Amino acid sequence: MSATAPQPSAPFGQWTGGQVSSHAYCLLQGNPGPMTLDGTNTWVVMAPGSSSALVVDPGEDDAAHQQRVVDHVAALGARITQVVLTHGHHDHSEGAPRLARLTGAGVRAVGRGHDDLADGDVLDAGGVELRVVATPGHTSDSVSFALAADHALLTGDTVLGRGTTVVAYPDGELEAYLGSLERIAALTGGGAVTSILPGHGPTVPDASAMVDFYRVHRAERLEQVRAALADGADGADAVVERVYADVDRSVWPAARMSVLAQLAYLQGR
Repeated sequence: MSATAPQPSAPFGQWTGGQVSSHAYCLLQGNPGPMTLDGTNTWVVMAPGSSSALVVDPGEDDAAHQQRVVDHVAALGARITQVVLTHGHHDHSEGAPRLARLTGAGVRAVGRGHDDLADGDVLDAGGVELRVVATPGHTSDSVSFALAADHALLTGDTVLGRGTTVVAYPDGELEAYLGSLERIAALTGGGAVTSILPGHGPTVPDASAMVDFYRVHRAERLEQVRAALADGADGADAVVERVYADVDRSVWPAARMSVLAQLAYLQGR
């Protein structure tokens, strides 16, 4: 079985964010790149007419972007009362201190001196609930947020809007990541989650198909790494050259992290 990615809901360069569901609005940060795709998705979650809002992933520290988030919420007659992070990578979290200063909101994440988030925690996002779903693997601190009212899951970098994510070795771990994919698959299979609101790239309207693609893709990559090793590839760089030969070299450093995670996983088998 070969992994075939679902068609993105917006072609590259045409994803601009906006209101994607009854309770979620995306403000796209202007930081596109090989690792950030169209840019970082900053999510504002709130019920229509609420006086408060929750922000997921304020993005990189950029005065204009964080002020844009504040202004968007203010224009709705509301204020930001909570800021939460899917994980600690700078393109998601660096703007949190600035946004906290602008709004007086607290910042919550897994560890790193924040008010910690734990699996199963339920957050009040401006009159609608977000439930914390532990999804480690991309990083050890990665979490997703289930927005039950919209049957949506905010996934950070665990599942992207196009392409696949990096298992950011050594903090990221492949076994944990595969477990997180299984957990998300269970949510999609049971109907609790039908769409994905990712940290980068457009929304995913068919969550189940995307997670199936991710699972098959990971299995295929592992087989390719095994084959490269059997063919004499010595070390992560040699594996990258063989397995990721068809991938733009600009992402080879990220591919190397995933290969290191795959090698560590295989060594434990």
